[in-house]
Amino acid sequence: MSFLHLKKFYEKYKFHLLVWSLYIIYEVFILGLATHRFREPGAYLLVYIVNIFTFYVYGFFLKKMLKTGSFPIKLLKIAALITIIIFAYVVSTFLLIILFEQIRLIEINPSRSFNMEFILPCIYRSILYIGYSTGYIYVVKSFQDQKKVEALERQNLVTQIEKQALENDLVQSQNNYLRSQINPHFLFNTLNFIYNDARKKAPMAADAIMNLAEMMRYALKRPSASEMVPLSEEIEQIEHLINLHKLRTANTINLELKVTGDMFGLRFPPLILLTLVENIFKHGNVSHSTQPAIIKIAYENDKLNISTINMINDNNGKQTESHHVGIENVGKRLSNFYGNDYVFKYYQDPLNRYITEIEVTVNNPLARLNR
Repeated sequence: MSFLHLKKFYEKYKFHLLVWSLYIIYEVFILGLATHRFREPGAYLLVYIVNIFTFYVYGFFLKKMLKTGSFPIKLLKIAALITIIIFAYVVSTFLLIILFEQIRLIEINPSRSFNMEFILPCIYRSILYIGYSTGYIYVVKSFQDQKKVEALERQNLVTQIEKQALENDLVQSQNNYLRSQINPHFLFNTLNFIYNDARKKAPMAADAIMNLAEMMRYALKRPSASEMVPLSEEIEQIEHLINLHKLRTANTINLELKVTGDMFGLRFPPLILLTLVENIFKHGNVSHSTQPAIIKIAYENDKLNISTINMINDNNGKQTESHHVGIENVGKRLSNFYGNDYVFKYYQDPLNRYITEIEVTVNNPLARLNR
């Protein structure tokens, strides 16, 4: 064995070498001084060869037995192993004594015999080192199990962080996609109106510019995928949107916005209300003389109810483009924020009206501060 191999062996087993060295020094010198009885070096060599060999052989097989089998089978195997190790300890000790006597490492004892006086101390010593080995194996196993648990916990934590990051990225991507679905048609029409009207009526143009500027300012806030916004701000944007349409149509639209309940501190996912109202203007008939389009927002007893009602706009007997793109976007956004804890309905009634209904539970302690 080369020096390099010896160095590797020492680095790997230096703790074992240290513990055995201290144990042997304790047994040989401390107990020897205490009892005033030292034995010849060959006797110590023989004893510790058998003892150390027993410690590691038993530990090796015990470690393997603990890995497989049911508990009763393990007990039977361990009992058989202990019996074999004790038998081997006794026999190997006697044979080594004979060998050491032959090579003159220990003094020959003519009266030595394989009797109970020899066997009982050997059994005691073998059981002692079997106990040491058992304790060592269980300590090592407990450390290994603890390391496995810690590794699994770390892996689980990393997995959870990665999963959360992926979910956040997915939600962000979905919401970015949903934002992109908001139809830009109205914005271009409004800008065209402002351009044409500004040359004739400066006050109206100024009013339109103000409403549009407020909407664009709000849109540029770009809340994150998981962030809710004050519902009062969303309602303000609806009012701006309604005002702009009134300016564009010379106040010919028939639409009612009804808000009831204390909205102070109430938060709601962004762009849902705007999408619903935009659908009314895009697909609904907001100029019907007897059937107004209605937007209702009510908050009472921790229940937020939002509903829209509008006559469906017919174009030569054919409906305009379906509401479904905007409606699907609303459903996805509600699902992103509330999971399954919401109610969202949309349907056409016998009066040719398109109706949407949203109900969510919102616990808002801040609303009570205004009472």
